[in-house]
Amino acid sequence: MSDKKPTFSRKPWQRLLPVVMEERFSVILAIASNILMAFLDAFIPYLESLVVDRFITRGTLTGLPAFAATYIGAALLQILLLRIFIRACFRVEMRTAERLKNRCFENLQRLSLDYYATNSAGNLLSRIMSDTDRIAGQMGWSLPDIIWGFAYLISVYFAMFRLSRRLAWIMLLIAPLAVLLTVFFQRRMIVLNRAVRAAHSKVTSGYNEGIMGAKTAKALAIEHRLVHEFEDVTGESAAAGIRHARMRALYVPLMVLCGMLGASATLGLGGSEVLSGSLSLGVLSAFMTYALGLFETFRQQANRISAMISLQANVERVTDLIYEKPTVVDTPEVEARYGDVFHPRMENWEPMRGEVDFEDVSFTYPDGGEEVLSHFSLHVPAGSTVAIVGETGAGKSTLVNLVCRFYEPTGGRVLIDGKDVRERSQLWLHSHTGYVLQSPHLFSGSVMENIRYGRPDATDEEVMEAAKTVHADRIVDKLPKGYQTDVGECGDRLSTGEKQILSFARALLSRPAIFVLDEATSSVDTVTEGWIQQATETLMKDTTSFVIAHRLSTIRHADLILVIDKGRIVEQGTHESLLAARGAYYELYRTQFMKQEKQAASGTEK
Repeated sequence: MSDKKPTFSRKPWQRLLPVVMEERFSVILAIASNILMAFLDAFIPYLESLVVDRFITRGTLTGLPAFAATYIGAALLQILLLRIFIRACFRVEMRTAERLKNRCFENLQRLSLDYYATNSAGNLLSRIMSDTDRIAGQMGWSLPDIIWGFAYLISVYFAMFRLSRRLAWIMLLIAPLAVLLTVFFQRRMIVLNRAVRAAHSKVTSGYNEGIMGAKTAKALAIEHRLVHEFEDVTGESAAAGIRHARMRALYVPLMVLCGMLGASATLGLGGSEVLSGSLSLGVLSAFMTYALGLFETFRQQANRISAMISLQANVERVTDLIYEKPTVVDTPEVEARYGDVFHPRMENWEPMRGEVDFEDVSFTYPDGGEEVLSHFSLHVPAGSTVAIVGETGAGKSTLVNLVCRFYEPTGGRVLIDGKDVRERSQLWLHSHTGYVLQSPHLFSGSVMENIRYGRPDATDEEVMEAAKTVHADRIVDKLPKGYQTDVGECGDRLSTGEKQILSFARALLSRPAIFVLDEATSSVDTVTEGWIQQATETLMKDTTSFVIAHRLSTIRHADLILVIDKGRIVEQGTHESLLAARGAYYELYRTQFMKQEKQAASGTEK
């Protein structure tokens, strides 16, 4: 979080308030019960002063039972109000945390892919888990307590003015000083807490990378390096926390000092007035209780207010995530007809043939830099196969990202079945698109559940038929519980090849009109590679296919080959025509694919 943001801004709090107020009944109940307790906390010392003056100093018990009943009644009411308060605060805390986490996760499903490219998983996890819990705790407990503190101070000052105006004015003089101290320290604590939250996110990111990359770290024998790097990150986090603590450690004692000075002056003057006979012992007793109460309340209020001031950094991070806008959005007219990602109106969805057109398309990635596509036009008939080849890092994924509408073109149009993709919903497009990644992702759950993600309404028989078609049943048969076997987090109980075969089954079950394949088989064995090749041919049959090709067999049978170099299409044509041109494709073929052809001819392709 940038330190250049204003020290205090109403905007994040205005965004947060509606979420908290969804539990408005509990919020109001917590605040109301706390205010009533504040009045009672101020009323009880007043009762005690009357007991001293009317009974103790006079040496009589006449009328004491009535006072005792009043005192006991006030104490019982306090207990009842405390129970109501605790239940209401717990509900506000738990429900607010629940809603904030849900809102964050929900908006993450809306956001475009470029957001994930610029925000680490650790940073997002820190916001969703740590920040939301801290906000919920402060909203559930500290905010009502702050209101209690002010209600208590007002009640105490009211009671003190009723008892002795002169002593009350002395205590009142410390209030402006406390306000000035709070304003002075506000900027510094907000800026420092932003640094603390940013450092905390780096620690979470370090944990995330250490866990997800554990196998790689051990394979490279770099555990010691990762430990040192993590120690640097935690050191930065600790240093940021210490700087914030130092500032808070200065603010809180100064606030306490204000209370101590006021209480000392009041007690000193009150004692002299008792000795002179101008003040009763009962009033002094009440003032002593009030002075100690004010002393403690000022200290607690300093802690609570500094915590709330520091909370702005957390509120900013969470509300920024909740209100972050995707870069790829459907128009209101499209949403009205086709629905959105959470409320699809599938009855209005047209079937897809799979014809794709690029009309004068230009594209630059959102982070700027060189233009990737410039006035590019291409017609892809339905059912045809387009192979995309190029060196590693050449930008082969740009075209498929535009076809899938993961990004919007900066110029021109992409059409599906003759209609601009922006005239239909993203969900319609993605529901008709099958995408098999080079590093396939499986969700926690069973094999059956993962394949069914392709079409939630599919029957068990349809799931098993899809698996059989792409030879995934051979993998499932080896698993301990078959289709009910849990694949683990991100499918980590399966090999890369097994996950890829299951992702083919998932894509086939969704019956895509457009199929996108990042075809990488270098990390799988020969048998699995053969299954993947057969699965690829099955899925590409009668489907418009875009293949980021790593295999000669896919390229040779493609209807069109696009050669990408440094993010630009430098050649296009069929395998034979591009070889005949002896250009970039010919050189790529000679260096990368000729070996595959020789291996195929000798029957040793792996």
